[in-house]
Amino acid sequence: MYTYIVGKSPFLNCMSKLRNFNFIHSKSKNREATFWTNLIGNPIQFSLESRIFHSISIVLIAISVIYSPYNLFVGLYIGSISAFLIGLFFLHQYYYSRFYNKPHSNTLFGLIGLMVFGLNYFTNSGIDGSTDLIWPAYLLVILAISPYKQHLKWLIIYVLFFLVVHAVEYYYPYLIKHPFTAGKGQFMDRITVFPLPVVVVYVIIRFIRRSYDVERKAAEEKTLTVEISNQQILQQKSELEQRNIEKDKLMSIISHDVRTPLMNIQSYLSLLNENMLTAEERIVLEKALESTTNHTITMLSNLLSWSKSQLEGPFEQLVIVNVHEVLANTLQLEKVQALKKEITVIDTIPKQLMIMADVDMLQLVVRNLISNAIKFTRTGGLINVNAEVVANECKITISDNGKGIDPIDQEAIFSIKAAPTYGTNNEKGVGLGLVLCKEFIERLGGRIEFKSKLGEGSQFFICLPLAKV
Repeated sequence: MYTYIVGKSPFLNCMSKLRNFNFIHSKSKNREATFWTNLIGNPIQFSLESRIFHSISIVLIAISVIYSPYNLFVGLYIGSISAFLIGLFFLHQYYYSRFYNKPHSNTLFGLIGLMVFGLNYFTNSGIDGSTDLIWPAYLLVILAISPYKQHLKWLIIYVLFFLVVHAVEYYYPYLIKHPFTAGKGQFMDRITVFPLPVVVVYVIIRFIRRSYDVERKAAEEKTLTVEISNQQILQQKSELEQRNIEKDKLMSIISHDVRTPLMNIQSYLSLLNENMLTAEERIVLEKALESTTNHTITMLSNLLSWSKSQLEGPFEQLVIVNVHEVLANTLQLEKVQALKKEITVIDTIPKQLMIMADVDMLQLVVRNLISNAIKFTRTGGLINVNAEVVANECKITISDNGKGIDPIDQEAIFSIKAAPTYGTNNEKGVGLGLVLCKEFIERLGGRIEFKSKLGEGSQFFICLPLAKV
């Protein structure tokens, strides 16, 4: 006996708190992302270069706010003014680019960098100062915010300017001012300047990496969408091919398998009207016509049922039924047909077995399977119809000791592509019966299987869910 306790365990309480934390953390991250997006602009409205420029501008403005008073405090008046002017320049460019959507000037940006850092180089210890740390970072900024076609130009300009400045210092060292003393002063200068290029590099690389990841994800989603579309196209192609096969099959049935029996009846009636038949010939022909007519009626019944299922789609009425009672009339009719070939049909279905099924569909499936067994069983043969409960399912078994199914034909036996075969008395089928059986059983939530050995007979198994009483 199992007892279920309603309520939250300590583990569930912990999991609930963890989910709440993750939810709050996710909301916090979303707010941060929204705030940053508002600062740098929406990707739909601004290009990648513009958004990188906005990000760098915000960072450099913040750094200028710190460095301008710091340089003033330590006596670097030129550095303080340079930091102030750079911050003011970036604020101006950022404001008009972000809120008025006016493109920033790459040329002005590059020239101001040359002017400010060139001046800072001579006023802040030259090659012994910290300006050389900033050159590569500023060039990286220019390359990040300018079009590809300008990259080589700015690279050449900055390399040449760098060489010229250092050459001037080499030949005219007296032009260099040394506001810091060796040792502690230089140490403080390097320590305070180093974060500037590091932060700039971080912002640019992070932005480019994130943009790459977004574009890669978009490309992967696009590829997946294309693959899904291709699969849908292939599936539609397969369905169209299947429809064409079905159409050809139906036309073949209508043009030949229905027409031939009617022509035989017409020929018989013509002979009968002209009194050209003896009594013995009439008996032989009438028996042949009766057999042909019975097979034609079965074929038309299958054809109409299958066509209806294809046109109307799935429509079944599942009810609780007694297997023995529902199949009693079907078995009796098939026993009559079996007697014409002196075949014995043994029914061992339990009388109390209840299942969920559609009555008409179940009767049609069993009727088809028994008819097939009769058709492929020799005169004097035996057919067994049994039902039992196996693994919470009802398993209906229809077995015969007929000629069996050729292994070559077994793979396509439930397909409309299956070729029609002839029975032991040359009874011809059209290959729709088993297709219909499989489709109907699957609609009822079950499955159909078979075993067959050539020359020894076949067994067909119908597995359906038991009734939930």
